[in-house]
Amino acid sequence: MTTDLTDEQLVEMAIAENPQAFGEIVKRWERKIFALCFGMLSREEEAKDAAQETFIAAFRNLKNFRGDAKVSSWLHRIAVNQCLTTMRRLKTRSESFLDDEDESADKIFVAPSGKMPSRTAEQNERVAIVRQAVNALPTDLRQIIVMKEFEEMTFQEISDALDVPLSTVKSRLYTGLKQLRMKLERTPVEIV
Repeated sequence: MTTDLTDEQLVEMAIAENPQAFGEIVKRWERKIFALCFGMLSREEEAKDAAQETFIAAFRNLKNFRGDAKVSSWLHRIAVNQCLTTMRRLKTRSESFLDDEDESADKIFVAPSGKMPSRTAEQNERVAIVRQAVNALPTDLRQIIVMKEFEEMTFQEISDALDVPLSTVKSRLYTGLKQLRMKLERTPVEIV
């Protein structure tokens, strides 16, 4: 049964022409990869496309997977590259990620609060402000914050996924959180 195998074993099986093995990898990682893409792109359709392109690229390049890093790190690296490509493509078409008011984007940052409409409205406003502040960060800082704070990846996993030194990941996270804090302190809404 493929559910009992490690990701690395599944890749070996997929390379040996077992399509079910790669299907299991997709099943295991599709939500996390989509969440990463959504955190970086803030648009559901672009995130779906980037996640799909991630798995297509991974499938096409299975034979190039050397096993130097974990499969999860490899997939995250592909996803980050897909997001960066998407951002460049959208930027050349003069689309802005800062003013996107798509309320479905709020789902990644906050679970529904429930009963009181006033509380929900306040929470939605806070989420929109945080999302806008995160989107305003430089890409290299934003991707680290999304991976660490929203995807809850370890520093080592981020380092492997982005192929940057561990110290760089930590310094970018520190810098990104500092810039994020400064942006949020300038907002009129209380973010607690």
